[in-house]
Amino acid sequence: MYYLDMASIVGKKQGGQTYYYLVESARVNGKPRIVSQQYLGSAAEVTAKLSGTPAGEPVRTQHKSFGDLAAVWGMLERLDVAGVIDALVPRYANAAASIGTYIALATANRIVDPCSKLAFADWWASTAGPRFTKIRAAALDHRRFWDAMDRLDQTSLEQIEAELGRRIVTEFDLDLSGLVLDMTNFATYIDSTNAKAPIAQRGKAKQKRVDLRLVALALVVTRDGGIPLISHAYPGDRPDVTQFATVINQLVTRYQQVAGTLESLTIVYDAGQNSADNHELVEEAGIGFVGSLPPSEHPDLLAVPTSRYRPVDPDTYPGLTCHDTSVTALGVTRRAIVTHSLTLHAAQSRGFDQTLAKARARLTQLQARLARGRTRRAAAAVQAEIEAIIKPRWVREVITTTLTGEQPAQLRLTYRTNQQARKRLEQRIFGKRVLFTNRTQWSAAEVVAAYRSQNEVESGFRQMKDPHVVSFGPMHHWTDQKIRVHVFYSVLALTIAHLMRRQAEQAGLHLSVRELLATLAGIQETVLLYHDGGKGRPRARRMLTDQSPTQQQLAKLYGIDQYAPTR
Repeated sequence: MYYLDMASIVGKKQGGQTYYYLVESARVNGKPRIVSQQYLGSAAEVTAKLSGTPAGEPVRTQHKSFGDLAAVWGMLERLDVAGVIDALVPRYANAAASIGTYIALATANRIVDPCSKLAFADWWASTAGPRFTKIRAAALDHRRFWDAMDRLDQTSLEQIEAELGRRIVTEFDLDLSGLVLDMTNFATYIDSTNAKAPIAQRGKAKQKRVDLRLVALALVVTRDGGIPLISHAYPGDRPDVTQFATVINQLVTRYQQVAGTLESLTIVYDAGQNSADNHELVEEAGIGFVGSLPPSEHPDLLAVPTSRYRPVDPDTYPGLTCHDTSVTALGVTRRAIVTHSLTLHAAQSRGFDQTLAKARARLTQLQARLARGRTRRAAAAVQAEIEAIIKPRWVREVITTTLTGEQPAQLRLTYRTNQQARKRLEQRIFGKRVLFTNRTQWSAAEVVAAYRSQNEVESGFRQMKDPHVVSFGPMHHWTDQKIRVHVFYSVLALTIAHLMRRQAEQAGLHLSVRELLATLAGIQETVLLYHDGGKGRPRARRMLTDQSPTQQQLAKLYGIDQYAPTR
């Protein structure tokens, strides 16, 4: 118990100058004690405040990035990312910061403003991060990041991912009943002669960069928000279908650890993963699946007239009808739902007409060139050119070509477009998909919803190929081990970003990841720097910029006030 005395102003000398404080004293157990104090400033500042004039103009200002980094850092701390990593990979001697801290920093940078480790210190200095994390600039040398990355092998990365996955599921109450699997690859700039990165190989580049080595990535994400739970990096020259077994085995093990049973698990994947061996693995695991089959391989299903189709769900899927039946494929007989979408039908029809127009234009040019009789190419070479022109899907079913003559100067081309064949093709194929599943109790709408959830993982891949936020690139690492660490924190960055987007969605804010981060980035920290007339460092006064209603809502949602500057 204490008794409060009167408040008073006291001066304290620091560095040859006197600074004044408003203090409140009290008797605590009979002895006088200062129980609170408030900084007032130097004599000049106190005089200026009493006279109602500002205590001098600021000599300069600084503007620091705050909102986006604070929100991301709050998520990293909520999941205790640094703590999870440090528990599995202890700090090494002479480290300026823990390994978990370095990986958390790298993850935050991937989300907010991707750059190389060499440029990291400059980026960090442009943010408010040094103030609220207390991480010293000396700790941010690029070599310190590389030292930390060296401590993480593939086994420890898998253990960290598994533990973080459990925390994410528990902390955010994720629905695990439906998970989506897909695969992609990323172009790198690793030199062709570099033998230290066998994971980077030339293959079928999904970014169309056939001149670059590729790193491939498989992801398993939730249908609930597209949150990555399992990642698997592999050489870019391997077909996706060969990695299916590895990912499914990891999925089964982790799902059992979290849920205890596989009964509620349904895995969704596209036809690119289809093979008899892969499907046998799914059947043996006893898990639910929703996939698709190439329509052209099941003409009997396509032959069912659309007049026998029934609406899937007019409210949710207007214009979508289906025929619910069964089919034998991949060594088993299971449920098949053949869907017909008016929207897809119209899009395929327009696209095919454009393809036909291009093919006819090229055939007309070739026809005119041959008619002039000046070609020197043999018939086989000309026929090869014709085959290349009509190679696009379905074209040869509609356009028929005839090449006559034996000598180059005698070669002549005629071609014909069969409109009846085009009409039959459209009726048979356009707008149709064949879905394949063992979920016999689900409605057709539920199966369609599961299959379309593949968009969640596809949007994640598109996000990782965005060069500005939540990016896989730039990647400035040239060894297998460091590439795998880079993949790990790039996927973790996507996880954090999608968790943030999911939170905003649940709060009624329908924003893309880029829109969300851009809105948060608009919350900046302004630093006003004053000189008190003496030598030494200027005094800093920090404050946040004005916030829009959406920014205020996001600031509260992510709790960034805990990192805001205080007066």
